[in-house]
Amino acid sequence: MNTKVEIIKYRPEYAKYFERFNREWIEEHYPLEPLDIYLLQNPEEAILKDGGEIFFARHEGQIIGTVAMKKKTDDEYELSKMGVTRSARGLGAGRLLCEAVIEEARSRGARKVFLYSNTLQEVAIMLYRKLGFVEIPVEKGVYERANIKMELGLI
Repeated sequence: MNTKVEIIKYRPEYAKYFERFNREWIEEHYPLEPLDIYLLQNPEEAILKDGGEIFFARHEGQIIGTVAMKKKTDDEYELSKMGVTRSARGLGAGRLLCEAVIEEARSRGARKVFLYSNTLQEVAIMLYRKLGFVEIPVEKGVYERANIKMELGLI
């Protein structure tokens, strides 16, 4: 973990990074889906308005990564839209972003955090497993590319 990476919360001027970093990794492997476009272009309405949060990783004054915490219920949050710019990968920002979501959900009294991913994202899946996420059945219809769902119990 690099202590020079700090985690900060959403500010409107950071919205461009939320879209940029997520487009970068999604479009590298998959087509953007309608839900992606909505979330990335409308973070305040799609995530923040309903009680979610968006975190950013900052390193040497530059925003290098982001993650969303979408509120599903009072005790359930989705870790979503995590992206770290290619040039900053390996600094530990992804882990810090995930930990920020977990700690924020825990502080709100949530009982679990879940996520959707694709097994092609091997590095991300390994990180999630290291953080304690376990695989559960994935339902159809959320993201076409999602072939794995994982959750972390917080109680």
